[in-house]
Amino acid sequence: MSMDFGAPADDPKVFRNICRDRILKDLLKPDKDKETKSSWKVLIMDKFTVKIMGYACKMAEITDAGISLVEDLFKRREPMPSMDAIYFLQPLKENVIMLLSDMSGRCPLYRKAYIFFSSPIPKELVTYIKNDSSVIPRIGALREMNLEFFTIDMQGFVTDHDTALVDLYGPSDNSKVFNDTITTMATRIATTFASLKEFPSVRYRAPKGDVSTTTKFDMVPKWLATAVWDIVSKYKSTIPEFPQKETCELLIVDRPIDQIAPVIHEWTYDAMCHDLLEMDGTKYIYEVSKAGSDPEQKEAVLEDHDPLWLELRHAHIADASERLYEKMNTFVSKNKAAQLSRDGGEVSTRDLQKIVQALPQYSDQVEKLTLHIEIAGKINRFIREYGLRDIGQLEQDLVFGDAGAKEVISILRSKQDMSPENKLRLLIIYAIVYPEKFEGDKGDKLMQLAKLPHDDMDVIKCLRYLEGSDLKKSSRTGTFSLKFDAQKKKIAARTEKQDGEETWALSRFFPLIEELIEKLSKGELPLKEYPSMGEPSSAPQGTTQTASTAGPAQNPAPMSMRSRRTPTWAKSKNSGDSQSSDSSVLRHSSGDFKRLGNRIFVFMIGGATRSELRTVHKLTMKMKREIVLGSSSIDDPPQFISKMKSIGSANNK
Repeated sequence: MSMDFGAPADDPKVFRNICRDRILKDLLKPDKDKETKSSWKVLIMDKFTVKIMGYACKMAEITDAGISLVEDLFKRREPMPSMDAIYFLQPLKENVIMLLSDMSGRCPLYRKAYIFFSSPIPKELVTYIKNDSSVIPRIGALREMNLEFFTIDMQGFVTDHDTALVDLYGPSDNSKVFNDTITTMATRIATTFASLKEFPSVRYRAPKGDVSTTTKFDMVPKWLATAVWDIVSKYKSTIPEFPQKETCELLIVDRPIDQIAPVIHEWTYDAMCHDLLEMDGTKYIYEVSKAGSDPEQKEAVLEDHDPLWLELRHAHIADASERLYEKMNTFVSKNKAAQLSRDGGEVSTRDLQKIVQALPQYSDQVEKLTLHIEIAGKINRFIREYGLRDIGQLEQDLVFGDAGAKEVISILRSKQDMSPENKLRLLIIYAIVYPEKFEGDKGDKLMQLAKLPHDDMDVIKCLRYLEGSDLKKSSRTGTFSLKFDAQKKKIAARTEKQDGEETWALSRFFPLIEELIEKLSKGELPLKEYPSMGEPSSAPQGTTQTASTAGPAQNPAPMSMRSRRTPTWAKSKNSGDSQSSDSSVLRHSSGDFKRLGNRIFVFMIGGATRSELRTVHKLTMKMKREIVLGSSSIDDPPQFISKMKSIGSANNK
């Protein structure tokens, strides 16, 4: 009897799988017509392409593709003149110099070189290669892969611009850094469309006000959209079989459109892991105790290859905890050996260790369950210890206009043990919803009440940089007005959704990209606010039954009855399972992508959030269109606050 953990999406037409297959088939098997199974090759990469490869493929897949050895371009390597080498490199002069050093002269390191560049190679570098006559006969292939992005999720990628928020929206006048960031980001975004052979219609958040009052910060989406459009338009004549007409939609926005999403507590399993646990990217370090020996430190990678993670990552933490225990109890109840290994009562961590010993054939499955039960348990302890239930409730109430100054002051006075980070996150949300409460010295008084240092006040002031305001000018006058835009003057920053979806308590909040994607799919996104680089499409490129035309469910699913494990605070008055799991349509489409509409891409400049990544999965299911989220980086709340502090410290210099 095995445990059903679900299965990862393995359809080759899913965004991430297309990128992986390009590497495995086009790059690692460049001469497949002449190859035999015994023709092993060496793979040589630079630091950047190593990261691309690491996000896209597993080492076992690379080995299965005929790679016997992976080498660093800039490290000393042993000559292997009887073997061919595949070079996957950025088109940089220093990389080309090293390549020529390997393959030129009387004794090259390898028999033949198959060279692949991650993005278009400048003509001068092509000429540089051609000028070395000893190398030309040894080149088996020289191609542009146009693959310069990192697939962090089945429907997500980043361009590896972790400092984009500071570089593009900070006070620095370094125009070279600013321009280089825009240029390289555009190149990497464009390579996603080259890889997919998709020609996007490109739209972007328009600058506010007229040309005379617009700052460079406010122009970032337009400049990036222009750069992306220029590159993808050239693909029509440079890439074979590239579409000549628009096949998908790309919407470019930036962090200023939604400053609440990076700091509000998100209550899904994935978000809470990255928010509350000390994780190194997707790696989680934990200890395993074994009888008669010291605890052993182990490392788990929380990614798509773990089917249990894939099933639970977008579930509310209360739902995830309940499901984990249900899976374990179901397994135990159906297996006599597991029952004998229990101490009685509910399944404990010690019971799980005994079950592994009694049932070695299920060790991998039980260990995964043990891992996730431990993680969920630790998160739930933090929720209790940090008082996150009350903090999270107030955050939601502020966003939806159900709370104000009285409630904020009350919680700051009553919860003296609230962490400085949680106080700051709460005050950031308060400042965004009620900007007038931070005019003059009002903000300083709130900071004093919260016992927060002055540089934390600078974080709130720096929110204005995300709106393109001149903070230095306001600092000189001694006044501070956090007037973001007309919309922020409303009492609520969000309006309750009336779409019939049932949500968990503390999960009413939704990122603003959700509304933008829905409007884009329906053809209702205003062109004045989100102009198009090319000719606007005459109709939305959705499916025959989009979210706007789909009728209500004829037989709505009954509301689930939560077990006694589910904390009462997690329930709403009509809580259901609509947001409780990763229900991406891509996992259940049986390979029939003809039923899905054209892809929608959303690119968030300045760092996307895990709530926004969850949103694209949810909307893919809802709208029957694959939606892909791209960003300069994926930021958890501590990372976002750290970047805002960098902007603040740079401004004070």
